[in-house]
Amino acid sequence: MKHLAIALLAVSPALLAQAKPSQAKPASTDVVQYVDPLIGSEKTPEGYGRTLPLVEPPFAMTGWIPQTRQNKISVLSYEWHDATMSGFMGTHQPAMWMGDFGYVTVIPQVGGELRTAPEARAMKFRHEDEQSHPDIYRVTLDAGEGQTLKAEMTATEHSGMMRFRFPAKGAARILVEASRPNFNGWAAVDLAKGEITGWNPHRMDAHLGPGSMPNAGAAALPNFKGYFVVQFRKLPKSGETYGKDAKDYRGAYVEFAPGELVELRVGTSFISLDQARANLKAEMPDWNFEALQHKLHATWQEKLAHLQVTGAADSDKVRLYTAFYRSQLFPRIMTEGGRYYSGFDDKVHEGTSYTAYSIWDTFRAEWSWLTLTSPEHIDGMVTALLNDYKEGGWMPKWPNPSYTNIMIGTHADSLVAEAMRKGFHGFDKETAWQAAWKDATVPPDGDTTRRWLDREVKTPYEARAGLTYYKTLGYIPVDKIDEAASRTIEDSYDDWCVAQIAKMLGKDREYKELMQRSLNARHLYNPARHLMNGKRSDGSWAPISGGEGGDTNANRSIAGWTEGDAWVYTWGAFHDQAGLMDLMGGAENYAKYLDQHFAGGHNDHNNEPSHHYGYLYDFAGQPWKTQERVRQIAAAHYKTGPAGLIGDDDCGQMSAWFIFTAMGFYPVNAASGEYMIGSPLYRQMSLKLANGKTFTVQAENNSAENQYIQSATIDGKPLTEPVLTWEQIQAGATVKFVMGSKPSQWGSAYRPKAAAM
Repeated sequence: MKHLAIALLAVSPALLAQAKPSQAKPASTDVVQYVDPLIGSEKTPEGYGRTLPLVEPPFAMTGWIPQTRQNKISVLSYEWHDATMSGFMGTHQPAMWMGDFGYVTVIPQVGGELRTAPEARAMKFRHEDEQSHPDIYRVTLDAGEGQTLKAEMTATEHSGMMRFRFPAKGAARILVEASRPNFNGWAAVDLAKGEITGWNPHRMDAHLGPGSMPNAGAAALPNFKGYFVVQFRKLPKSGETYGKDAKDYRGAYVEFAPGELVELRVGTSFISLDQARANLKAEMPDWNFEALQHKLHATWQEKLAHLQVTGAADSDKVRLYTAFYRSQLFPRIMTEGGRYYSGFDDKVHEGTSYTAYSIWDTFRAEWSWLTLTSPEHIDGMVTALLNDYKEGGWMPKWPNPSYTNIMIGTHADSLVAEAMRKGFHGFDKETAWQAAWKDATVPPDGDTTRRWLDREVKTPYEARAGLTYYKTLGYIPVDKIDEAASRTIEDSYDDWCVAQIAKMLGKDREYKELMQRSLNARHLYNPARHLMNGKRSDGSWAPISGGEGGDTNANRSIAGWTEGDAWVYTWGAFHDQAGLMDLMGGAENYAKYLDQHFAGGHNDHNNEPSHHYGYLYDFAGQPWKTQERVRQIAAAHYKTGPAGLIGDDDCGQMSAWFIFTAMGFYPVNAASGEYMIGSPLYRQMSLKLANGKTFTVQAENNSAENQYIQSATIDGKPLTEPVLTWEQIQAGATVKFVMGSKPSQWGSAYRPKAAAM
């Protein structure tokens, strides 16, 4: 994520007028109508959500999107300003900064010569002729000579169905692209069956992680393929493969008569063509497009309707339910019929797998939101991380679908600790301990001979880079390891998480050792600066931020920060705010320096390290400032319209922040099971829980002006501290706030617990 300014944007004009499925529920109960998948798809100088208008069920293996440009690392397949469309993709790209893998592209084409390159096959379109919903995407394309081609698609967990209404003139042609130049995909046509089959071996992140090492063996994934089976409802007249040269686009095409309604369905798999065909048979046994769409609509309705809101305008509901939709897309399921392909040992296994966790982003709030809203997936998601550990040697930090060495820390430790803290039991806890203990104690190969640069190629799995120094010096030195100061702070938190796992499993010695180590972030506090400060291996202070000598990547590297600076990371040890408060000289100074943080423009909500900062005043006895700040951030960064999300969504983390904030609380230290209270945005919000109970937040007198909590109760009893717990939420409590226009002293006596034993 980059630093972005703020712009006020209007509601997407056609949003609530877009067509709905004929069997959709009435507007009073149908919350799917409020989801606008186009929010975040417009790139502007003020901000870019870097989101895709995905059609898919929650956590689907394959998502279906329109292609307005050719995606790659740092480029998504759809961008609002594009005026042409060159196909419809089954994609696995989870975020802009990651690559796609094993994708397949379906391309409708009207007559003329065969056109395979994106710029040659592209057709113009207008946003007025586009409808985007979680259950269906529709668009009318300009086919030339005054003609149009109408396209629509819907989806299941592993498959997609499309319909194309071709114009009266020109042959109706469908291309299925297996691979781009130099990636050697394969395709075949069976006209008698009305089928195109093939596979795509392209992994855009293949140059990262252990798979890029010389003699990588299984880590290079020689068996990896994204398989597809495309079936047509009506037999085509003709068809052939194309792109026999390695430098060509490769695939196959079929042709129909002009004016045809061409219906097709695509099954995808990472196991085999037979499995792709089996996925199709299981999920799309007939050709009823409307029934599939209605089923997908009902799936999203059932999920999203767990959240109910009172006192919100339609535009507020668009912000809220779009965020909820975004929060349920990742990680992606990799299981197919009880089996999965592993990107960690290049084999097919029995069991459960997920990928695309984006853990550096999502451990902060997205994972916590999933424990509340999709608890049926949590055991499987943790099991998948443990399977990755067994097959590859480590739990991953950003699987896509294998190790990528992107971002820092081993925050899978946080995910496991939070799941155990919240009572999830459907995974092997001894394996979880082994994996987390290895994260905390075993340095990566060549730890002291590498800088461990961001996205460095030809490196083994990074794990906790610099752990050797961290264990001996108590910090990671900036002259030895890249991003060292940020690593020290984040590793301290991960130590605390692994300590909690040890405590829950009765491992007292390991618990005490790790709790002591979890205080290592304190070694970087520079009392002369009142900020965290990177250190060199000789103990001397490094430049405190990239701003000293110019804010360049090189200078940030010298200072030791990851996507931030000293201001962004000083309050970064979620578990030890009490220790930081002591270092700063008490609560008053802690709050004073927070004031300087915000007044100096250091709070970069576009990026995850700043996401908890608005809630930190709760710890200092000034919760009214938290109430002000979180409302300001929510108003500035979460709007409607294609440019309405200011900052990368990063697999649901930005969205999860907004939903928690709308409800009035946030998991500053997610693995603790505690939530710090902010300022609820609406009169009432309720969340139906998996245990059948409903958790409710009421805010009497709530309004834009009445943002301050005057008093609070929980189930009718006084709530005096700005904290909620997992147990209170799971009990189906009702929290009632009385709001007012002026700050009050409610909650001001609270202080954080010390991280020490």
